[in-house]
Amino acid sequence: MTAHYRVLIVGGGQAGLSISYCLQARGIDHLVLEKHKIAHSWRSQRWDSFCLVTPNWQCRLPGYPYRGDNPDGFMQRDQIVQYIEDYVAAFNPPLKEGVEVLRVRQNRGRFEVSTSIGEFTADQVVIAVGGYHTPKIPRMAERLSPDVVQIHSSAYKNPQSLPDKAVLVVGTGQSGCQIAEDLHLAGKQVHLCVGSAPRSPRRYRGKDVVDWLAEMGYYDIPIDRHPQKEQARHKTNHYVTGRDGGREIDLRQFALEGMQLYGRLQHIQGYQLQFQANLKQNLDQADAVAASIKQTIDKFIAQNQIDAPTEPPYQPVWQPKETVATLDYAAANIGTVIWSIGYGTDFSWIEVPVFDGKGYPSHNRGVTPVRGLYFLGLPWLYTWGSGRFSGIARDAQYLADQIAPTYKRFAPSAHAIPCLIGS
Repeated sequence: MTAHYRVLIVGGGQAGLSISYCLQARGIDHLVLEKHKIAHSWRSQRWDSFCLVTPNWQCRLPGYPYRGDNPDGFMQRDQIVQYIEDYVAAFNPPLKEGVEVLRVRQNRGRFEVSTSIGEFTADQVVIAVGGYHTPKIPRMAERLSPDVVQIHSSAYKNPQSLPDKAVLVVGTGQSGCQIAEDLHLAGKQVHLCVGSAPRSPRRYRGKDVVDWLAEMGYYDIPIDRHPQKEQARHKTNHYVTGRDGGREIDLRQFALEGMQLYGRLQHIQGYQLQFQANLKQNLDQADAVAASIKQTIDKFIAQNQIDAPTEPPYQPVWQPKETVATLDYAAANIGTVIWSIGYGTDFSWIEVPVFDGKGYPSHNRGVTPVRGLYFLGLPWLYTWGSGRFSGIARDAQYLADQIAPTYKRFAPSAHAIPCLIGS
Protein backbone atom coordinates (compact mmCIF):
# COMPACT_ATOMS: atom_id res chain seq x y z
CA MET A 1 0.00 0.00 0.00
CA THR A 2 1.30 3.44 -0.96
CA ALA A 3 1.31 6.11 1.76
CA HIS A 4 0.28 9.63 0.74
CA TYR A 5 1.36 12.92 2.33
CA ARG A 6 0.64 16.49 1.45
CA VAL A 7 4.39 17.21 1.55
CA LEU A 8 7.39 14.90 1.53
CA ILE A 9 10.76 16.32 2.56
CA VAL A 10 13.84 14.52 1.26
CA GLY A 11 16.73 15.06 3.66
CA GLY A 12 16.82 15.44 7.43
CA GLY A 13 19.72 17.86 7.81
CA GLN A 14 19.31 21.44 8.98
CA ALA A 15 17.43 22.33 5.78
CA GLY A 16 14.92 19.49 5.99
CA LEU A 17 14.37 20.02 9.70
CA SER A 18 13.88 23.75 9.19
CA ILE A 19 11.15 23.37 6.58
CA SER A 20 9.54 20.68 8.76
CA TYR A 21 9.39 23.14 11.63
CA CYS A 22 7.71 25.77 9.47
CA LEU A 23 5.23 23.32 7.95
CA GLN A 24 4.35 21.98 11.39
CA ALA A 25 3.73 25.55 12.50
CA ARG A 26 1.15 25.81 9.74
CA GLY A 27 -0.48 22.47 10.50
CA ILE A 28 0.54 20.95 7.16
CA ASP A 29 0.78 17.17 7.06
CA HIS A 30 4.27 16.08 5.99
CA LEU A 31 7.04 13.55 6.45
CA VAL A 32 10.84 13.94 6.54
CA LEU A 33 12.88 11.10 4.99
CA GLU A 34 16.53 10.93 6.06
CA LYS A 35 18.94 8.43 4.49
CA HIS A 36 21.13 8.18 7.56
CA LYS A 37 20.75 9.56 11.07
CA ILE A 38 20.08 13.23 11.76
CA ALA A 39 23.25 15.34 11.69
CA HIS A 40 24.96 12.57 9.70
CA SER A 41 27.33 14.80 7.74
CA TRP A 42 28.35 16.71 10.87
CA ARG A 43 28.73 13.49 12.84
CA SER A 44 30.46 11.28 10.26
CA GLN A 45 32.07 13.53 7.65
CA ARG A 46 33.99 15.98 9.84
CA TRP A 47 37.32 15.52 11.56
CA ASP A 48 37.73 15.36 15.33
CA SER A 49 38.92 18.96 15.82
CA PHE A 50 36.40 20.44 13.35
CA CYS A 51 34.63 23.62 14.38
CA LEU A 52 32.46 26.24 12.72
CA VAL A 53 34.19 29.11 10.95
CA THR A 54 31.26 31.46 11.67
CA PRO A 55 30.39 32.61 15.21
CA ASN A 56 27.79 30.74 17.20
CA TRP A 57 25.37 33.67 17.10
CA GLN A 58 24.85 32.88 13.43
CA CYS A 59 23.30 29.52 14.34
CA ARG A 60 19.66 30.48 13.86
CA LEU A 61 17.51 27.51 12.95
CA PRO A 62 13.85 28.60 12.81
CA GLY A 63 12.49 28.84 16.32
CA TYR A 64 15.82 27.74 17.78
CA PRO A 65 18.58 30.35 17.82
CA TYR A 66 21.83 29.59 19.63
CA ARG A 67 21.18 29.67 23.37
CA GLY A 68 24.63 28.99 24.80
CA ASP A 69 26.90 31.27 26.78
CA ASN A 70 29.50 31.83 24.04
CA PRO A 71 27.79 33.59 21.10
CA ASP A 72 31.09 34.85 19.73
CA GLY A 73 32.75 31.43 19.94
CA PHE A 74 32.79 28.61 17.42
CA MET A 75 31.02 25.33 18.15
CA GLN A 76 33.04 22.16 17.73
CA ARG A 77 31.80 19.11 15.87
CA ASP A 78 30.12 17.34 18.78
CA GLN A 79 28.50 20.57 19.95
CA ILE A 80 27.04 21.07 16.47
CA VAL A 81 25.58 17.57 16.53
CA GLN A 82 24.09 18.28 19.96
CA TYR A 83 22.59 21.56 18.71
CA ILE A 84 20.77 19.68 15.94
CA GLU A 85 19.65 16.88 18.25
CA ASP A 86 18.30 19.42 20.73
CA TYR A 87 16.44 21.13 17.89
CA VAL A 88 14.74 17.87 16.94
CA ALA A 89 13.80 17.23 20.57
CA ALA A 90 12.32 20.73 20.83
CA PHE A 91 9.59 20.21 18.21
CA ASN A 92 9.54 16.46 17.44
CA PRO A 93 9.27 16.49 13.63
CA PRO A 94 7.61 13.62 11.73
CA LEU A 95 10.88 11.94 10.75
CA LYS A 96 11.93 8.56 9.37
CA GLU A 97 15.66 7.88 9.63
CA GLY A 98 17.53 5.24 7.66
CA VAL A 99 15.32 5.70 4.60
CA GLU A 100 16.99 6.20 1.23
CA VAL A 101 15.03 7.97 -1.49
CA LEU A 102 15.71 6.16 -4.76
CA ARG A 103 13.56 8.08 -7.21
CA VAL A 104 11.25 11.08 -7.43
CA ARG A 105 8.99 11.51 -10.42
CA GLN A 106 5.69 13.17 -11.26
CA ASN A 107 2.62 11.32 -12.49
CA ARG A 108 -0.77 12.90 -13.16
CA GLY A 109 -0.22 15.85 -10.85
CA ARG A 110 1.16 13.83 -7.96
CA PHE A 111 4.74 13.06 -7.04
CA GLU A 112 5.76 9.43 -6.72
CA VAL A 113 8.65 8.80 -4.35
CA SER A 114 10.36 5.40 -4.32
CA THR A 115 12.33 4.61 -1.18
CA SER A 116 14.20 1.77 0.49
CA ILE A 117 11.08 1.03 2.58
CA GLY A 118 8.47 1.32 -0.14
CA GLU A 119 6.46 3.74 -2.22
CA PHE A 120 5.09 7.13 -1.20
CA THR A 121 3.07 9.78 -3.01
CA ALA A 122 2.83 13.47 -2.24
CA ASP A 123 1.14 16.62 -3.45
CA GLN A 124 4.43 18.49 -3.06
CA VAL A 125 8.07 17.58 -2.49
CA VAL A 126 10.95 19.55 -0.94
CA ILE A 127 14.44 18.39 -1.90
CA ALA A 128 16.59 19.33 1.11
CA VAL A 129 19.79 17.37 0.51
CA GLY A 130 22.10 20.35 -0.05
CA GLY A 131 24.63 20.48 -2.87
CA TYR A 132 27.53 18.34 -1.62
CA HIS A 133 26.86 14.76 -2.64
CA THR A 134 29.78 12.96 -4.26
CA PRO A 135 33.33 13.41 -2.91
CA LYS A 136 35.63 14.41 -5.75
CA ILE A 137 38.77 12.35 -6.31
CA PRO A 138 40.42 12.87 -9.73
CA ARG A 139 41.32 9.99 -12.03
CA MET A 140 44.99 10.91 -11.70
CA ALA A 141 44.75 9.39 -8.20
CA GLU A 142 44.91 5.99 -9.91
CA ARG A 143 48.55 6.73 -10.80
CA LEU A 144 49.69 6.77 -7.19
CA SER A 145 51.35 3.70 -5.71
CA PRO A 146 48.98 1.31 -3.86
CA ASP A 147 51.24 1.81 -0.83
CA VAL A 148 49.94 5.38 -0.49
CA VAL A 149 46.78 5.80 1.59
CA GLN A 150 44.28 8.01 -0.24
CA ILE A 151 41.22 9.56 1.39
CA HIS A 152 38.83 12.39 0.68
CA SER A 153 38.72 15.23 3.21
CA SER A 154 35.29 13.98 4.35
CA ALA A 155 36.92 10.77 5.61
CA TYR A 156 39.75 12.44 7.56
CA LYS A 157 39.47 12.11 11.36
CA ASN A 158 42.79 12.95 13.04
CA PRO A 159 46.58 12.78 12.51
CA GLN A 160 46.89 9.61 14.59
CA SER A 161 44.70 7.66 12.18
CA LEU A 162 47.21 8.14 9.34
CA PRO A 163 50.48 6.29 8.66
CA ASP A 164 53.53 7.68 10.44
CA LYS A 165 54.75 9.44 7.31
CA ALA A 166 54.42 12.79 5.57
CA VAL A 167 51.05 13.87 4.19
CA LEU A 168 50.14 15.53 0.89
CA VAL A 169 47.01 17.68 1.07
CA VAL A 170 45.57 18.63 -2.30
CA GLY A 171 43.36 21.72 -2.23
CA THR A 172 43.19 24.85 -0.12
CA GLY A 173 39.51 25.50 0.41
CA GLN A 174 38.22 25.61 3.98
CA SER A 175 38.62 21.87 4.57
CA GLY A 176 42.04 21.56 2.93
CA CYS A 177 43.57 24.46 4.87
CA GLN A 178 42.10 23.42 8.21
CA ILE A 179 43.17 19.80 7.78
CA ALA A 180 46.66 20.93 6.77
CA GLU A 181 46.76 23.03 9.95
CA ASP A 182 45.52 20.12 12.07
CA LEU A 183 48.29 17.89 10.73
CA HIS A 184 50.90 20.65 10.99
CA LEU A 185 50.08 21.36 14.65
CA ALA A 186 50.38 17.64 15.38
CA GLY A 187 53.95 17.65 14.07
CA LYS A 188 53.28 15.97 10.73
CA GLN A 189 55.35 16.95 7.70
CA VAL A 190 52.74 18.46 5.41
CA HIS A 191 53.02 19.07 1.67
CA LEU A 192 50.21 21.36 0.48
CA CYS A 193 49.06 21.96 -3.10
CA VAL A 194 47.77 25.53 -3.10
CA GLY A 195 44.83 26.32 -5.36
CA SER A 196 42.96 29.52 -6.12
CA ALA A 197 40.76 29.58 -3.00
CA PRO A 198 40.46 33.05 -1.41
CA ARG A 199 41.22 33.75 2.23
CA SER A 200 39.46 35.94 4.75
CA PRO A 201 40.68 37.94 7.72
CA ARG A 202 39.36 36.66 11.04
CA ARG A 203 39.31 39.89 13.03
CA TYR A 204 39.81 43.42 11.79
CA ARG A 205 39.62 46.79 13.48
CA GLY A 206 38.25 45.47 16.75
CA LYS A 207 35.64 42.98 15.51
CA ASP A 208 35.29 39.59 13.93
CA VAL A 209 34.94 40.17 10.19
CA VAL A 210 31.61 38.28 10.28
CA ASP A 211 30.27 40.93 12.67
CA TRP A 212 31.34 43.71 10.30
CA LEU A 213 29.80 41.98 7.27
CA ALA A 214 26.55 41.41 9.15
CA GLU A 215 26.42 45.08 10.16
CA MET A 216 27.07 46.05 6.53
CA GLY A 217 24.13 43.93 5.34
CA TYR A 218 26.26 41.54 3.29
CA TYR A 219 24.40 38.47 4.52
CA ASP A 220 21.07 39.93 3.37
CA ILE A 221 22.13 40.47 -0.26
CA PRO A 222 20.05 38.18 -2.52
CA ILE A 223 21.78 36.28 -5.28
CA ASP A 224 20.16 38.35 -8.04
CA ARG A 225 21.87 41.47 -6.65
CA HIS A 226 25.24 39.86 -6.04
CA PRO A 227 27.98 41.49 -8.15
CA GLN A 228 29.21 38.00 -9.15
CA LYS A 229 25.87 36.24 -9.27
CA GLU A 230 26.88 33.96 -12.15
CA GLN A 231 29.83 32.56 -10.20
CA ALA A 232 28.77 32.96 -6.55
CA ARG A 233 26.96 29.62 -6.26
CA HIS A 234 29.98 27.67 -7.43
CA LYS A 235 32.90 29.58 -5.92
CA THR A 236 35.18 28.07 -3.28
CA ASN A 237 34.62 29.35 0.25
CA HIS A 238 37.19 31.66 1.82
CA TYR A 239 39.56 29.87 4.15
CA VAL A 240 39.68 30.91 7.80
CA THR A 241 39.24 28.99 11.05
CA GLY A 242 37.31 29.11 14.32
CA ARG A 243 39.90 26.92 16.03
CA ASP A 244 41.10 28.04 19.47
CA GLY A 245 38.68 30.94 19.50
CA GLY A 246 39.15 31.86 15.86
CA ARG A 247 42.10 33.07 13.80
CA GLU A 248 43.29 33.64 10.26
CA ILE A 249 44.94 30.91 8.27
CA ASP A 250 48.14 32.27 6.73
CA LEU A 251 49.77 29.66 4.50
CA ARG A 252 52.90 31.79 4.33
CA GLN A 253 53.33 31.44 8.10
CA PHE A 254 52.94 27.68 7.79
CA ALA A 255 55.71 27.72 5.17
CA LEU A 256 58.00 29.56 7.60
CA GLU A 257 57.30 26.80 10.11
CA GLY A 258 58.22 24.01 7.70
CA MET A 259 55.11 23.21 5.69
CA GLN A 260 56.01 22.66 2.03
CA LEU A 261 53.86 24.63 -0.42
CA TYR A 262 53.42 23.98 -4.14
CA GLY A 263 51.24 25.18 -6.98
CA ARG A 264 48.20 23.26 -8.15
CA LEU A 265 48.81 19.52 -8.73
CA GLN A 266 48.84 19.00 -12.48
CA HIS A 267 50.02 15.45 -13.20
CA ILE A 268 51.42 12.26 -11.68
CA GLN A 269 54.01 10.27 -13.60
CA GLY A 270 55.64 7.36 -11.82
CA TYR A 271 56.76 8.69 -8.43
CA GLN A 272 56.87 12.26 -9.72
CA LEU A 273 54.24 14.81 -8.73
CA GLN A 274 54.11 17.65 -11.25
CA PHE A 275 52.83 21.09 -10.21
CA GLN A 276 51.67 24.17 -12.03
CA ALA A 277 53.92 27.21 -11.65
CA ASN A 278 51.25 29.26 -9.89
CA LEU A 279 52.08 29.11 -6.17
CA LYS A 280 53.05 32.78 -5.89
CA GLN A 281 50.08 33.82 -8.00
CA ASN A 282 47.64 31.85 -5.82
CA LEU A 283 49.10 33.17 -2.56
CA ASP A 284 49.06 36.75 -3.85
CA GLN A 285 45.49 36.36 -5.09
CA ALA A 286 44.31 35.03 -1.71
CA ASP A 287 46.00 37.96 0.03
CA ALA A 288 44.36 40.38 -2.40
CA VAL A 289 40.91 39.04 -1.53
CA ALA A 290 41.62 39.42 2.19
CA ALA A 291 42.84 42.98 1.57
CA SER A 292 39.72 43.83 -0.44
CA ILE A 293 37.50 42.67 2.44
CA LYS A 294 39.42 44.97 4.78
CA GLN A 295 39.10 47.87 2.33
CA THR A 296 35.34 47.37 2.16
CA ILE A 297 35.18 47.48 5.96
CA ASP A 298 37.38 50.61 6.01
CA LYS A 299 34.99 52.31 3.63
CA PHE A 300 31.97 51.36 5.76
CA ILE A 301 33.67 52.65 8.92
CA ALA A 302 34.55 55.95 7.23
CA GLN A 303 31.09 56.47 5.73
CA ASN A 304 29.37 55.84 9.04
CA GLN A 305 31.94 57.68 11.17
CA ILE A 306 32.46 54.63 13.38
CA ASP A 307 35.10 54.85 16.09
CA ALA A 308 37.25 51.77 15.46
CA PRO A 309 40.96 51.06 16.01
CA THR A 310 43.21 51.10 12.97
CA GLU A 311 45.55 48.34 11.83
CA PRO A 312 48.64 48.38 9.60
CA PRO A 313 48.37 46.70 6.19
CA TYR A 314 49.22 43.01 5.99
CA GLN A 315 52.82 42.27 5.09
CA PRO A 316 53.63 38.84 3.62
CA VAL A 317 55.91 36.94 5.98
CA TRP A 318 57.21 34.52 3.33
CA GLN A 319 57.70 34.40 -0.42
CA PRO A 320 58.45 31.37 -2.61
CA LYS A 321 62.11 31.59 -3.58
CA GLU A 322 61.70 29.44 -6.68
CA THR A 323 59.06 27.46 -8.48
CA VAL A 324 59.05 23.78 -7.50
CA ALA A 325 57.91 21.92 -10.59
CA THR A 326 58.17 18.30 -9.41
CA LEU A 327 58.43 16.22 -6.26
CA ASP A 328 59.37 12.57 -5.83
CA TYR A 329 56.69 11.52 -3.36
CA ALA A 330 58.48 8.29 -2.43
CA ALA A 331 61.70 10.17 -1.62
CA ALA A 332 59.64 12.72 0.36
CA ASN A 333 58.24 9.82 2.43
CA ILE A 334 54.63 10.74 1.64
CA GLY A 335 52.37 7.99 2.96
CA THR A 336 48.97 9.67 2.71
CA VAL A 337 47.22 11.88 0.16
CA ILE A 338 44.13 13.80 1.29
CA TRP A 339 42.01 15.03 -1.59
CA SER A 340 40.31 18.27 -0.52
CA ILE A 341 38.89 19.38 -3.84
CA GLY A 342 35.22 19.45 -3.00
CA TYR A 343 32.13 17.54 -4.05
CA GLY A 344 30.03 16.94 -7.11
CA THR A 345 26.23 17.10 -7.19
CA ASP A 346 24.07 14.12 -8.06
CA PHE A 347 20.38 14.72 -8.65
CA SER A 348 20.07 11.85 -11.15
CA TRP A 349 17.41 10.19 -8.97
CA ILE A 350 15.05 13.12 -9.52
CA GLU A 351 13.19 12.37 -12.75
CA VAL A 352 11.46 15.71 -13.05
CA PRO A 353 12.46 18.18 -15.81
CA VAL A 354 13.81 21.09 -13.73
CA PHE A 355 17.56 20.87 -14.43
CA ASP A 356 19.86 22.95 -16.59
CA GLY A 357 22.57 21.67 -18.93
CA LYS A 358 24.97 21.12 -16.03
CA GLY A 359 22.51 19.16 -13.92
CA TYR A 360 21.83 22.06 -11.55
CA PRO A 361 18.19 22.69 -10.59
CA SER A 362 16.55 25.75 -12.12
CA HIS A 363 14.74 27.66 -9.41
CA ASN A 364 13.82 31.06 -8.01
CA ARG A 365 14.40 31.07 -4.25
CA GLY A 366 13.97 27.30 -4.29
CA VAL A 367 10.75 27.31 -6.31
CA THR A 368 11.20 25.28 -9.50
CA PRO A 369 9.28 25.59 -12.79
CA VAL A 370 7.41 22.38 -11.91
CA ARG A 371 4.56 23.22 -9.55
CA GLY A 372 4.99 21.57 -6.16
CA LEU A 373 8.71 20.76 -6.39
CA TYR A 374 11.11 22.83 -4.27
CA PHE A 375 14.79 22.88 -3.31
CA LEU A 376 16.19 24.02 0.03
CA GLY A 377 19.70 24.24 1.50
CA LEU A 378 21.63 24.81 -1.73
CA PRO A 379 24.59 27.23 -1.58
CA TRP A 380 23.36 30.72 -2.43
CA LEU A 381 19.80 29.47 -2.94
CA TYR A 382 18.87 33.05 -2.06
CA THR A 383 21.60 34.59 0.12
CA TRP A 384 25.06 33.70 1.42
CA GLY A 385 23.52 31.92 4.40
CA SER A 386 21.15 29.71 2.41
CA GLY A 387 23.22 26.57 2.88
CA ARG A 388 24.22 27.48 6.42
CA PHE A 389 22.71 27.75 9.89
CA SER A 390 22.53 31.52 9.50
CA GLY A 391 20.16 31.82 6.56
CA ILE A 392 18.19 28.61 6.38
CA ALA A 393 15.31 29.97 8.50
CA ARG A 394 14.53 32.72 6.02
CA ASP A 395 14.53 30.28 3.10
CA ALA A 396 12.45 27.68 4.93
CA GLN A 397 9.84 30.23 5.94
CA TYR A 398 9.64 31.49 2.35
CA LEU A 399 9.06 28.00 0.94
CA ALA A 400 6.53 27.20 3.65
CA ASP A 401 4.65 30.33 2.59
CA GLN A 402 4.61 29.04 -1.01
CA ILE A 403 3.33 25.64 0.08
CA ALA A 404 0.76 26.81 2.65
CA PRO A 405 -1.86 28.52 0.41
CA THR A 406 -2.76 25.14 -1.10
CA TYR A 407 -3.94 24.02 2.33
CA LYS A 408 -5.69 27.13 3.66
CA ARG A 409 -8.92 25.19 3.93
CA PHE A 410 -7.36 22.92 6.56
CA ALA A 411 -7.27 24.01 10.21
CA PRO A 412 -3.86 23.97 11.92
CA SER A 413 -3.16 20.86 13.96
CA ALA A 414 -3.47 21.00 17.73
CA HIS A 415 0.28 20.83 18.20
CA ALA A 416 1.15 23.54 15.69
CA ILE A 417 3.79 26.00 16.84
CA PRO A 418 4.61 29.52 15.69
CA CYS A 419 7.28 29.72 12.99
CA LEU A 420 9.67 32.28 14.40
CA ILE A 421 13.03 33.20 12.98
CA GLY A 422 15.56 33.50 15.76
CA SER A 423 17.78 36.53 15.79
